[in-house]
Amino acid sequence: MPTETVQENRQTAARETQTPPTAAAAGQQVQARIRWDDSNLKSSYANVCNVSSTREEIVLSFGINQAWERQNNEIMVQLTDRLILSPFAAKRLAGLLNSVISEYEGRFGQLSEPQPARR
Repeated sequence: MPTETVQENRQTAARETQTPPTAAAAGQQVQARIRWDDSNLKSSYANVCNVSSTREEIVLSFGINQAWERQNNEIMVQLTDRLILSPFAAKRLAGLLNSVISEYEGRFGQLSEPQPARR
């Protein structure tokens, strides 16, 4: 990412919408401009995801499977990150993920679900 873009992102809010008063008063739709602020962005790796929900929220818990030895009867998963989404945001995320996976499979081939380990 160019340096000037990073500096510009750091100086702006995560989302900026500007609606001119005359357009809003006239009932016209105005296209909002979105600016992504990545100044506090954190990257994490996860090979495990657990999902739970209530009526008001969808909770995604991400972590790392620590089961290096397959003989153990207990698998240790270290949870590292949790995202709490509204059901509407979760549905948009599901659609985006489906789209990205379809594009990926179109380029690199069909993905198959891993089979659970037998004991």
